[in-house]
Amino acid sequence: MPDSEHPAPERDTEPLFWRAIPMRSPPWPQALAVMTVALLAAIGMRLAVLGFPQGLGPSSTFFPAFMVATLFGGQRWGWAALAIAMAIGVLSPWNPASNPSQQGVLALFGLSGIVTVVVASGLRTALVRLRREATARSEAEAMLTLAEEAGGIGLWDWDMAAPRVRWSPGVFRIMGIAPGDAPPSPKNLLDRVNPDDLDRLAAVNAQAIRHGQTYTVDYRSRGDDGQERWLHARGQIHRNAGGRAVRLVGYILDVTERYRAAEQLRESEARFRNLADSAPALLWISESGGARAFVNSAYVAFLGGGYDEALKVDWRTRLHPDDLQRIIHEQVAGEGSRKPFTLEARYRRADGEWRWLRSFSQPRIDPAGAFSGFGGIAFDVTDAKQVEADLQHINELLEDRVELAVAERDRAQAALLQSQKLEALGQLTGGVAHDFNNLLTVIIGALDIVQRHPEDTGRTARLGKAALDAAQRGERLTRQLLAFSRRQPLRPEVTIIDTLLRDSETLYRGALGERFMLDTSLSAADAPVSIDPAQFDAAVMNLLVNARDAMPNGGVVSITTRVEQRPATGDLAAGDYLSVSVQDTGEGMDDATRARVFEPFFSTKPVGKGTGLGLSQVYGFVHQSGGAVAVDSAPGQGATITLLLPLSRAAQRVSEDDKPAPRAPMAALDVLLVEDDPAVATLAEAMLRELGHSVTLAVHPADALTQLEGPPRFTLLLTDVVMPGEITGVDLARQVVAARPDLPVLLSSGYTGDILASAEDAPWPLLRKPYTLDALAAAITEAVKGA
Repeated sequence: MPDSEHPAPERDTEPLFWRAIPMRSPPWPQALAVMTVALLAAIGMRLAVLGFPQGLGPSSTFFPAFMVATLFGGQRWGWAALAIAMAIGVLSPWNPASNPSQQGVLALFGLSGIVTVVVASGLRTALVRLRREATARSEAEAMLTLAEEAGGIGLWDWDMAAPRVRWSPGVFRIMGIAPGDAPPSPKNLLDRVNPDDLDRLAAVNAQAIRHGQTYTVDYRSRGDDGQERWLHARGQIHRNAGGRAVRLVGYILDVTERYRAAEQLRESEARFRNLADSAPALLWISESGGARAFVNSAYVAFLGGGYDEALKVDWRTRLHPDDLQRIIHEQVAGEGSRKPFTLEARYRRADGEWRWLRSFSQPRIDPAGAFSGFGGIAFDVTDAKQVEADLQHINELLEDRVELAVAERDRAQAALLQSQKLEALGQLTGGVAHDFNNLLTVIIGALDIVQRHPEDTGRTARLGKAALDAAQRGERLTRQLLAFSRRQPLRPEVTIIDTLLRDSETLYRGALGERFMLDTSLSAADAPVSIDPAQFDAAVMNLLVNARDAMPNGGVVSITTRVEQRPATGDLAAGDYLSVSVQDTGEGMDDATRARVFEPFFSTKPVGKGTGLGLSQVYGFVHQSGGAVAVDSAPGQGATITLLLPLSRAAQRVSEDDKPAPRAPMAALDVLLVEDDPAVATLAEAMLRELGHSVTLAVHPADALTQLEGPPRFTLLLTDVVMPGEITGVDLARQVVAARPDLPVLLSSGYTGDILASAEDAPWPLLRKPYTLDALAAAITEAVKGA
């Protein structure tokens, strides 16, 4: 195993004589050249010392030449060198034949040469084998290092008997440690373990050493680079014959991304649950067998009891006896068709009251195309049913009590007026019902796929973003409906109308229907106006609905924008205006109708088909925004209604390509969070911690006041406005600021309308639910600056 103590040998670090000895037999010209040079060197040295002819005689100077020839070329070249040296001794002037005493010297020289060649040959064989083994070890360790890098693992070895610890380079890399900064040891490993995981890691190791053979454990470790990593370790215990642990070997693996993916999945599920729990309707997801897999808080609250109990409730036990058989029949047919279906019946609420619920169920299809259950939503329509019942009762009374005709007629008209107001809202929401069902399909489908494939982080991220985008579109639809119902306060902001119209084009086409063509010509791409976008959407929607109703056989509706200069006329001041025109090819209006078109409750439609509120809303919105409305129409020539909105000069100009500025870092705060809704509190706390703040949660005002007792430690109060009990969030803020005038306060609420009057008049910022992380950060910055 390559490690910091025994690095893999490199070729450049091999001894020089190793590289001089070929591992295979060299070509014969090279071997001949080396042998010749060695022999000439030996002869040259002897001639230099003894001269000629004595220098040609046999001597020990030839033995190195024999060794060089043998080590380089092999044994046969050693024999060749010996034979040449013997021949030189016999054939040279130094001739043992003329001197018998030299014959013994020549024989002894030959015998010594043989020994030298044999020994050199054995040495060459040993050196070649050693070099091959070293090369094989180097290649094996290099492959092991490559395998470590490719697999993202690190190997470790703890010899408890030596004692000695070895770490492979992968261990240093994975733990974020420079190899020279920390030698391998259990202490250097444990010093970097997160304190919360230290005892658990030590216990697992101790248990394995005492009783086990293998173990696995996940823990957090912080490297020299300051980053915290999740590591997965697996070790194997080796024991001696007596059963004592003498060696531990194993590997570590960086699993940080897996833990991050799991955390992101939990956050995605929490965001979806928070979105579902914030919906003022009953939401659920069922499995293919009919059992509930998910319900939201409104669902649980309607049934009473806990979440687990709500999953198991048999709705047949909550159905009104008069509706039971009909609903069972309709539900069986709807579920059997595996198509969208609607049910409407009376159900007993947790408090015992019977409530009318209208439910919409949508089939769920898994990625393989198989049916996997239903997702559904149910709305409480008891009040609408009560209005219908009241009208029916009034009609019966009118038939039976003629003498009270006038009084009863007035009562019926009042009830009818209220019904028409509700019908106006129903007409508007009917235009967006398809889009809202699409949003629910995205959210429910995304959650379903994420639950089925939690390990697919890429898909989780994409589906999480799709669900978040759908939720934000849903929030916008809610604002539009609230704006139309006069429950949304005017919230002007600098807006590019062309961008707003493009974003809502799908919504407009859905409101018109398939028999109508919507043509847009937008020529004011860089013209900012200060308006409430939700009120503007509601105004355009009213104009489109009127245009649609004016063309019973279908037609074309055109929306055009341009910037134009207008002279002073009536209440309209001279200046530059953004013109938004909605034109239809319908029946048109005569002069008398055109003169009364903006009067509240004036309508040319049949009774029950219109309320006369739509153009009244348009007129009020435009005049509140400092503009005017113009009508151009004649019988049989259609109608063009033009909204004139003053261009914004005080505000900075914006464009469609503007990108949101990155969130500036802020100082960490100690936040007292006051929130009675557990799901919202959990999400708000997570978002605050994501921004780097510490959080203390209080579930009601009394708890918050208790937390504020003692030395000041909180640097921000974030409180919901509508709280259980008699004390509201605004009341709490006033009490706290009276004692701590320097404490920043941030109010938050999901309510709209009159209930927020006290919050809107308060001197602190109001953060409206639902909100994003950037919106929360901006609101906190505003609260801190304003304190």
